[in-house]
Amino acid sequence: MPETITIHADTAASSQQILGACPHDCPDTCSLLTTVQGGVAVRVQGNPNHPQTDGVLCTKVARYTERTYHPERILTPLRRSGPKGSGQFTAVSWDEALASIAHHLGTIAADPARGPQAILPYSYAGTMGWIQGEAMADRFFNRLGASLLDRTICSSAGGAALEATFGAKVGMRVEFFAESKLIIIWGSNAIGSNLHFWRYAQAAKRHGAKLICIDPRKTETAEKCQEHIALRPGTDAALALALMHQLITHDWLDHDYIAQYTLGWDALRARALEWSPGRAALVCGIPVEQIEQLARDYGASVASGAPAAIRLNYGMQRARGGGNAVRAVACLPALIGAWRHRAGGLLLSASGTHQFDHSALGRPDLRKSGPVRTINMSTIGDELLRPAGPAFGPKIDALLVYNSNPVAVAPDSSKVARGFAREDLFTVVLEHFQTDTADYADYILPATTQLEHWDVHTTYGHTDILLNRPAIAAIGEARANTEIFRSLAGAMGFADPCFAEDDLTLCRSALDSRVDFSQLIDRGFVTLPAPEAPFAHGGFFTPSGKCEFFSGRLAGQDGDGLPDYVPNYEPGVAGSAYPLSMISPPARNFLNSTFVNVKSLRSIEGVPKVEINAQDADARNIKSGETVRVFNARGQYHCQAEVSDRARPGVVHGLGVWWRKYGAQGTNVNEVTGQRLTDMGRAPTFYDCAVQIERCPPDGDNPL
Repeated sequence: MPETITIHADTAASSQQILGACPHDCPDTCSLLTTVQGGVAVRVQGNPNHPQTDGVLCTKVARYTERTYHPERILTPLRRSGPKGSGQFTAVSWDEALASIAHHLGTIAADPARGPQAILPYSYAGTMGWIQGEAMADRFFNRLGASLLDRTICSSAGGAALEATFGAKVGMRVEFFAESKLIIIWGSNAIGSNLHFWRYAQAAKRHGAKLICIDPRKTETAEKCQEHIALRPGTDAALALALMHQLITHDWLDHDYIAQYTLGWDALRARALEWSPGRAALVCGIPVEQIEQLARDYGASVASGAPAAIRLNYGMQRARGGGNAVRAVACLPALIGAWRHRAGGLLLSASGTHQFDHSALGRPDLRKSGPVRTINMSTIGDELLRPAGPAFGPKIDALLVYNSNPVAVAPDSSKVARGFAREDLFTVVLEHFQTDTADYADYILPATTQLEHWDVHTTYGHTDILLNRPAIAAIGEARANTEIFRSLAGAMGFADPCFAEDDLTLCRSALDSRVDFSQLIDRGFVTLPAPEAPFAHGGFFTPSGKCEFFSGRLAGQDGDGLPDYVPNYEPGVAGSAYPLSMISPPARNFLNSTFVNVKSLRSIEGVPKVEINAQDADARNIKSGETVRVFNARGQYHCQAEVSDRARPGVVHGLGVWWRKYGAQGTNVNEVTGQRLTDMGRAPTFYDCAVQIERCPPDGDNPL
């Protein structure tokens, strides 16, 4: 039985409240309270006793019971009974499914021409939990000897940039943004994707702080800030270098901080002086005056002592030069000594604060010695269509997908779908619903939701550890990911004792000595000790111990250890075949492809849309509400046009990520995104995408 907190008898005598944690890919990682009556979860709300959550949830997670009890939820193992992609399945027993899967995997692994590295796991952040994410799964695939997955699809470019500059994915403590006097929200729609940070930003604003939003799109967040700088996608590094130029020429610098706690200043100074505001304005497509005023606002903190803070998010690193852009922005706080203040500096990710014992969870020692192949999840379309060969190793012949929906979310999705449609590819999908990916499975195995299993969660937006306890019994025949991989291990004959460890044992083994597990049980969260101003006196986690403007490691890789502006692969040039730059930010009521099938949320979003500026719409005779075709050389999809000032001229926004089956002609925005990778971190370039848009004829062939 899960441990519980009983509600006061006069409010709900037969009710219990179970402490949990939001599992989704969001920096807030909220603490949850699930109200259970008669074994049924009737309400999910934010935990008011958790300071970071403060009793508030986003619209999506507040409707989590609707997702858990969804009528289309998969509650029994399913075996494919029709063509791949048809979505035709027949219910089978767990014993039959496990035996068949084990037979297929064992046959591939034992084949000398293929071997276990012809088998690939594919997973990401469908749950951010350490236990239901990769713990038992890693043990299974290590013991099997399968290929490794390079999990790059979201944040690896920005993470690599932080590690090169600060030495780790660390930064400000989010709560101290409430004391900042200038907050630059760079590449983040905080209202939609970082709600609890926005609470701190609003507190700062009420106390006189200026809020500036830098984003190609006029988001809900940009509308609430005093200023919005709508630069072209992929030009953030040019803007950051121009800010440095102004800080230097006006001497808005903390010379003492630079001298003591940075590395490579002379070289960075020389590069920044090449980037006048006029040059950057041409690249970014913004007025010179905006750059000059931004530098003036940021540099003013040197003389006034008023702390200036940057909240950076991962949108800006989804272009060819995304890693360099994050590095350039990450250098800025050291130039003005912003790190001296607890309310100054920068936050992109705080995940480096958490020290999990990865080896204890994943058990890499189970893997036999020998070469190991690693496959990048961001190029899965190409990888599935690639033949065997000396340069690539065996063809991927089996794929086990969990915590992800690659047919919908991976770039260049027509290739991804073709790869999944291979008749010789054996595919197993662990899922709650029959997603686009599940339609291509040979077996679908029903997984539990967050309300039905144990897990431990860290965050990348604050410094707490959270425990999730099961609030209800598993519905139908659903099993936790951990139990599914234990069962598969048993079916494969893996007798290693580690496969017998239960989920609570895994939870405990994940944590280090700083975490009191009894406190996690009692409160649902533990706040890790962290300095208020982490780099006030240097102490960066780099080899030099300094903020490394120049990275020797990066210099050894590509010959240039300084951040620089790297132009987009596809800049969207006027007069070209594909003149519009497209970014694909998330629709406000979805999180990647999660929640798309929750009817109440989908009804808010309506239909798939592309936002287009009136100037671009008029040139194409497009009006709001009309169906348009968005296309490039990779593919096309149809959606509804929304003529809006949220889009700047020359840039359109394909709001995602809709399941393909809910889109016109079974497509979504990733038909047009590409598989080329970022400058560092091997990440996808979703926001580096040039397209053309045309109005569909208003006749009976309208796909919407």
